[in-house]
Amino acid sequence: MVLVLALLAAGVGAYRFEWGPRYLPGLAADPVTEPEAVLPPAGLDLPAWATPAPVAGADDASAPIVADKVSAAVTPDLADPDLGTHVVGAVTSLTPGSETWTSGDGRYLPASTTKLLTLGAALATLGPDQTFTTRAVRGERPREVVLVGGGDPLLASKPLTVAEADSTYPARADVTSLALEAAAALGGTGRVKVRFDDSLFTGPTDNPAWRRDYVPDDIVSPITALMVDSGIEPDGEARSDDPSLAAARAFAEALRATGLTVVGDPERVVVPPGAEELAAVESAPLGEIAERILDVSDNEGAEVVGHQVGLATSGTGSFEAGAAGVLGTLRGLGIDVTGDEVYDGSGLSRRNRVSTTTLLALLQHAAGPDGDPVRSLLTGMPVAGFTGSLTYRFAEGPAVARGLVRAKTGTLTGVHALAGIAVGRDGEPMAFVFAADRVQAEDKLDAQEAIDRAAAALAACRCSAPAAG
Repeated sequence: MVLVLALLAAGVGAYRFEWGPRYLPGLAADPVTEPEAVLPPAGLDLPAWATPAPVAGADDASAPIVADKVSAAVTPDLADPDLGTHVVGAVTSLTPGSETWTSGDGRYLPASTTKLLTLGAALATLGPDQTFTTRAVRGERPREVVLVGGGDPLLASKPLTVAEADSTYPARADVTSLALEAAAALGGTGRVKVRFDDSLFTGPTDNPAWRRDYVPDDIVSPITALMVDSGIEPDGEARSDDPSLAAARAFAEALRATGLTVVGDPERVVVPPGAEELAAVESAPLGEIAERILDVSDNEGAEVVGHQVGLATSGTGSFEAGAAGVLGTLRGLGIDVTGDEVYDGSGLSRRNRVSTTTLLALLQHAAGPDGDPVRSLLTGMPVAGFTGSLTYRFAEGPAVARGLVRAKTGTLTGVHALAGIAVGRDGEPMAFVFAADRVQAEDKLDAQEAIDRAAAALAACRCSAPAAG
């Protein structure tokens, strides 16, 4: 009995005080494979467990900037003579109403930073879950099928291959898949005529506020409610003169591949209300589309979204209605757009003029407690040195900026701009806009690098005021 009790006591002691691992090293946990099981040193008194304080949430205010520190960090690069005679800069925290450092007159030609305004207004008006439907419906005559454009900014001609799908974001609807469904609804055999309806958008397809050579010289496609592959021809270089007709031809070819006999060339029509739907495909959600457009600075995609803003705000899908809808929506968010002039959705127009404070206010709104609908503006901006239009930039300046600056680029002849967010060395995020819009052609690369260095300097700066207490 005594022996049994002694063995039990020894077992309890060995378990309770972990004598085996302590005094028999072979039984101890391996610090390489089981670091969490390694015992603390003998005699170490650890404090009692206490619930940690919550981390700062998205709704918490960010620390205000110190204007003098910002000025010292970015002024040397913004004073680079390669930037020309008109340079603007503005930096603030993500808290509305906080101190803002500014340089220059604050009004500039925004180029593609305009896309932030377009997509912000679209997300606020339509919501990030909005999708766009491309339909195939029965025509007015027997064996007539009509392809109806729904203004899908990323509509494709063909489905992605498996390899492409793994590396492409977001998913794309396509007219070939639509044709397969429509062919099944038509019975899979027989003769059909293809028509197409792109009447969702109205007005000119070539923006009057663009340079006259943009569309003829394939800088940008004509904008319609029925475009595949951004209006780019299958050769990957030229752009179609009539993207809607090109989309209808791709649809007809896909119908033909199913075994249907397609008669004649597609013709433009307007389908009556209530036409019988044969098939439909849905776009990705607008939040994902916005991320894609911002990442690669997709001009056609931004213009289609701009037209959707016009439809949502006035019932008219056009360049003019879209631009008015963007400014009206931003005004409705409490953003002061006084003096801003916007003529398109992509920023190709050289007539556009925007205040740096407009961009800052939009970024603050997107980062704030009421910014959930437009949060894709922040997640979609390219990351310095890693993604999208900033992949091969930020080679100069503090290396710490790579990964800590998210920004939308803006580039036209003589124009170089960045608008986005930089996280400083103190961990505080700052919204910024840097731009030069009178750059000489021979200085364009040096000017771009100077703008990048200014943004990088923010990421390398402890430019925010320390927390009180």
